[in-house]
Amino acid sequence: MAYSQKRPAEAKKLRVVGAPLIKRDAKALVTGKPVYTDDLAMKDCLIVKVLRSPYAHALIREIDCAVASKVQGIECILTWKDVPKKRFTMAGQTYPEPSPYDRLILDQRMRFVGDAVAIVAGEDEACVDRAMRLIKVKYEVLEPVLDMHDAKDGDILVHPEEDWKALCPVGADNMRNLCACGKDEAGDLEAAFAGSSHVIERVYHTKANQQAMMETFRAFTYMDIYGRLVVTASTQVTFHVRRILAHALDVPKSKIRVIKPRIGGGFGAKQTVIAEVYPAIVTMKTGKPAKIVYSRYESQIASSPRHEMEVKVKLGCDDEGILQAIDVYTLSNTGAYGEHGPTTVGLSGHKSIPLYGTPKAFRFAYDVVYTNRMSAGAYRGYGATQGIFAVESAIDELAAELHMDPVKLREKNMVREGQVMPAYYGETAESCTLDRCVDRVKEMIGWDEKYPRKDMGNGKVRGVGIAMAMQGSSISKVDVASVTIKVNDDGFYSMTIGASDMGTGCDTTLAQVAAECLNCEMDDIVVYGVDTDISPYDSGSYASSTAYLTGNAVVKTCETLKKKIIKKAAEYLSCGEDELEFTGKSVKRLTPVPEGSGFENEISLLDIGNRAMCFNNEALQATESCTSPVSPPPFMAGAAEVEVDMETGQIDLIQFVSAVDCGTPLNENLARVQTEGGLVQGIGMALYEDVTYLKNGHVCENSLMQYKLPTRLDIGRVQVELECSYEPTGPFGAKSIGEIVINTPSPAIANAVYNAVGVRIRELPITAEKIFNGLNQ
Repeated sequence: MAYSQKRPAEAKKLRVVGAPLIKRDAKALVTGKPVYTDDLAMKDCLIVKVLRSPYAHALIREIDCAVASKVQGIECILTWKDVPKKRFTMAGQTYPEPSPYDRLILDQRMRFVGDAVAIVAGEDEACVDRAMRLIKVKYEVLEPVLDMHDAKDGDILVHPEEDWKALCPVGADNMRNLCACGKDEAGDLEAAFAGSSHVIERVYHTKANQQAMMETFRAFTYMDIYGRLVVTASTQVTFHVRRILAHALDVPKSKIRVIKPRIGGGFGAKQTVIAEVYPAIVTMKTGKPAKIVYSRYESQIASSPRHEMEVKVKLGCDDEGILQAIDVYTLSNTGAYGEHGPTTVGLSGHKSIPLYGTPKAFRFAYDVVYTNRMSAGAYRGYGATQGIFAVESAIDELAAELHMDPVKLREKNMVREGQVMPAYYGETAESCTLDRCVDRVKEMIGWDEKYPRKDMGNGKVRGVGIAMAMQGSSISKVDVASVTIKVNDDGFYSMTIGASDMGTGCDTTLAQVAAECLNCEMDDIVVYGVDTDISPYDSGSYASSTAYLTGNAVVKTCETLKKKIIKKAAEYLSCGEDELEFTGKSVKRLTPVPEGSGFENEISLLDIGNRAMCFNNEALQATESCTSPVSPPPFMAGAAEVEVDMETGQIDLIQFVSAVDCGTPLNENLARVQTEGGLVQGIGMALYEDVTYLKNGHVCENSLMQYKLPTRLDIGRVQVELECSYEPTGPFGAKSIGEIVINTPSPAIANAVYNAVGVRIRELPITAEKIFNGLNQ
């Protein structure tokens, strides 16, 4: 594990940060302890299910629940007539949300196959299922718009309602089927292209992908003794859930408490409040506990998959391969509702164009359109994945035009440490080892020996391909992280965080940061998860924010707490604060007093903690918040080796290697696990995962029998290395790692296929059929 030369010498002396410690909850998870939402739900919860629309676009003209209501055990059936008529968004984003307010809990208009028609609650699953079959609905079936190319300014409106509204100026117009539109540019683009010796223009298409986390969407709700709604949910955005439910239910936020237990995976899906509103409205109506657990079928047809995007890339360079201009246009399909539509699309350009530091001009424009398909949402990579697939594929296509090694073309143009990135909001790459990442994967894959292809002599050909990526570390000037730490009797610490550990291990890594700052052992730090009544505010676990932003909040909190500990010690030792130092286990005088003076030289943290429990006017507790004016990007390079059967087009991934610059990793083991998991998801997106629709708007891949996820047998050999830099604004030099790791497989594999057999695949997934057709054109 190599480090940038900017890494301070003192940072090498860290005790806990960087150590490959096992996750604190590992034993509980592998032994099946009851830690997840459904494990904790009350036994007498009403079972809640949603009746869903069979049509992509329709109006409910009549709905008859009389017979269904008489089924024994049914507590209530709710329709659009029974819920508040207040529009909201399910997107878990900082307020005011960029996503339009375009939803009702239940609506008269159905906008996709799977949209919510009615909510049914009963004593058990059997009676609820029976009642759902007995509800009679008369629809006026309307013509849908299913192709995103037909949506903008089309005759069919997905959201014709007058109470639709956008809180932020994101270029949204529901009367044009626009969820968002915009443009960003710098330099004279036309002149830059005119001065280019070589210009290419290509179009790439990425489809929706399902996050397919092990724990599906679920929540349970009840009323506490004070008449407040308590929601326990598997969510990444605990505080946003409270706000969203308050808007949807039209009640004050003070009437809602949200608790996050352990999460069985999120990957961005649980940044959207998919399920919580349904048991919440049932509890509000009945006063009884209620729970909902999405089936895998519901998760496939009515959730929040990755946005389908079509990305047009135009590149210009001189005869030496130096890029002069980059032009990117993205058409994004947000589906029936606008969750994350305005924000996801931005990353398709702002996290792909800045990978290259040489262009004199760039332009990035986009449209996000409504269609009558399943609503899209957040997924790891969050738009960067789609844009990087396009730009990194186009770079290889430009290299082919130049008859140049694509690694050499990247080496000529990649962003380097110290460069300003105009397409990344003008930020400077203060920490960047992208050049070393490329060198490392080139060595790991054996590029010089294998590029471009090797005929195996048995009808199969192997090829190698490479790609680069960048992401961010929180949303600059927006996200907020907060941490509270208190000293308990006997001197151990309680740390309360607002960030959601969704399997990433942030409870462990943040405890490592605290233990490092407080010079104590990990066992001295007790970490509490998120409860909106208790935890300090945190925007949530998304946008790769936790390690960087919450980690910085931990550092700030520890510094404040240490000052309070020293102040209290000064009181007990009868001296000035400037005469003392905190050692972790105790506070002692910088200059000892002579024995027999009547004064102590040192007081232990254990004694301070216990003495503060009596006759004390100031709590030994600190809370600090952190936000950031910048979002330091992590960088990555990945390379793939594939084998293609020239007769059938069958493709096998032989190996995938990667090198990641995430600054200084807070936990080396967890950084590697994050990378490996993200690579597997990226490989699935590249080769297997497909979402297709019938002409009537039905999703074909409605189970894991149809929706192929990669297994261990499908991913070949995966190798991960860390090429660390030192980010001066990060906690102990750390940047993020959670999202970037999914971004390189798709373009690297597509580039490897081209180098192997000369077939360029511009639409994911890359299948044997597409390669076969390319070989036989």
